[in-house]
Amino acid sequence: MKASLARYVLALLVLHAGAPALAQHFVITHPGTTLGAPEVRDAFLGEKQFANGVKLVPVDSIPLQEEFLGRMLNIDRTRYNAIWTKKAFRDGLVQPPQKSGDNEVLDFVRRTPGAVGYVGTQPTGVNVVQKY
Repeated sequence: MKASLARYVLALLVLHAGAPALAQHFVITHPGTTLGAPEVRDAFLGEKQFANGVKLVPVDSIPLQEEFLGRMLNIDRTRYNAIWTKKAFRDGLVQPPQKSGDNEVLDFVRRTPGAVGYVGTQPTGVNVVQKY
């Protein structure tokens, strides 16, 4: 009985060691932009357009978008695009621009007042709003 339990525990440890850890990603803003973690969803859905008098400019990262939408907004890409299509017709809002990866997102956020985005590497020169 003890040998079976030991083999079971060992098997679990081996399986766990081989499982990839969840990657850590960061929601970031321009250094002069103050945005709280609960406001991130509203900013990316066009519900919150200003923070402390500064126009918010959300930006998407193509490689991380699916995971960001699922984990942070609890929606998929199809639903996200549908929301923005409605907002474009109803409110005249423009869907966030898409960047090809972390370097482009970081560059955009650093130089654009009100920018908010997400990256998969530890960022510098920006505010980290939250990790996910």
